[in-house]
Amino acid sequence: MNKLQPIDKLAWLHIKHRKLLGARSYGKSAYYIPGGKRDTGETDTQALVREIKEELSVDLIPTSLCYAGTFQAQAHGKEPGIMVKMTCYYAEYNGDLLPASEIEEIRWLTSNDTDISSTVTLMILAQLKAQDLID
Repeated sequence: MNKLQPIDKLAWLHIKHRKLLGARSYGKSAYYIPGGKRDTGETDTQALVREIKEELSVDLIPTSLCYAGTFQAQAHGKEPGIMVKMTCYYAEYNGDLLPASEIEEIRWLTSNDTDISSTVTLMILAQLKAQDLID
């Protein structure tokens, strides 16, 4: 893998009661923002809708996607120099949030959850806190 090329991911920012939805995969200790990588030829919308359905059992409403920002940081659990670039969107959804696929647990995060969040998640939490969207 070319270390100069960051891992390109998409993420869904879902805030409820001033907390951000986070997810933890099986065997991992850190929480991250739900989402994932694009398959070849997918748009951001197509990839994020697919990933969230796979991970959380809900259907994002494609027409509701709203760009929230792009964040880049050291990739959690990867060797130094491997970065992750996370393009984030807000979106409405239908269904009940339930962990699926590789997701073991979902949790509502605040800016105080620094000890259980990946580096890029910490950046997102800090921005949302600065925007007074989360506690």
